[in-house]
Amino acid sequence: MAGPDHHEHRHHDHAGYPHDHGHDHAHGLGHAHVHAPTSFGKAFAIGISLNIALVVAEAVYGYIGNSTALLADAGHNLSDVLGLVVAWGASIAARRAPSGRFTYGLRASTILAALANAAFLLVATGAIGWEAILRLREPEPVAGVTVMVVAGVGILINGFTAILFARGRKNDINIEGAYLHMAADAAVSLGVVVSAALITWTGWLWLDPLTSLLICAIILWGTTSLLRGSIDMSMAAAPKGTDLAAIRAFLLARPGVSAIHDLHVWPISTTETALTCHLVMPAGSTGDAFLMETAQLLKTSFRVGHTTIQVETHPDNGCALAPDDVA
Repeated sequence: MAGPDHHEHRHHDHAGYPHDHGHDHAHGLGHAHVHAPTSFGKAFAIGISLNIALVVAEAVYGYIGNSTALLADAGHNLSDVLGLVVAWGASIAARRAPSGRFTYGLRASTILAALANAAFLLVATGAIGWEAILRLREPEPVAGVTVMVVAGVGILINGFTAILFARGRKNDINIEGAYLHMAADAAVSLGVVVSAALITWTGWLWLDPLTSLLICAIILWGTTSLLRGSIDMSMAAAPKGTDLAAIRAFLLARPGVSAIHDLHVWPISTTETALTCHLVMPAGSTGDAFLMETAQLLKTSFRVGHTTIQVETHPDNGCALAPDDVA
């Protein structure tokens, strides 16, 4: 890398203000900005409370009514309670200010929470599926009316809880995980009601464990995108929907930019995205105005809120990070 006279290395915080990196250190934590996602604390508290009550009711009446479908739904709801607790804890942790060790704060905990939620669902699905297979071999009588009433209550509780998270699901995979859990639970409870009604009408006992297996299929289907998305984020993949080609084209079209390399875009949390790159500008940048405007345009056009740009004034400076695919 060329000497300091060949570089202009500035950082823009979320408000778009430029800072020389050497000067930032003097400001310390008092100058840090933490833009946390919208709070869903009330939604989490209500959802957790209602689902704990539902788990107890489904477990008790599932045992009394001898319904594996109802017990399966109770197990699934228990995993959802754990998932909601983890998601809520992560959303709170994400608001902690950066420290000397965790320079981004604990925002990445929301990514880990989404991954944990997917894991909870997979474990619960395995246990439910195994029990259902055993029951298929030896079907047992089911208290149809009791099962229908309890599962009906489950539809109302899970549907209401899903609505609490609906407005945040498109912008935060952590909230999306909570929403998917609750929405799937409402659908699953509906399946249990239908199953119990059919058993009461036809006497086909095998419908109960079969419904449990269908529940497993629904859970697995709904978990796929959550699992893939959370794994991608934990591997620092560019957030879903990020158009790297468009970002590269935008930066190359900026006044005075002749080349770009070492472009990286990755998630800081489930709601915040960071970008770093080196811009080759033979005539030099126009200073703070150029950096501020570029950072603001990246934020408004590509939802990149944390931008760091290094300007290199000599096209043949031998930057160690050019081209992009160097280790």
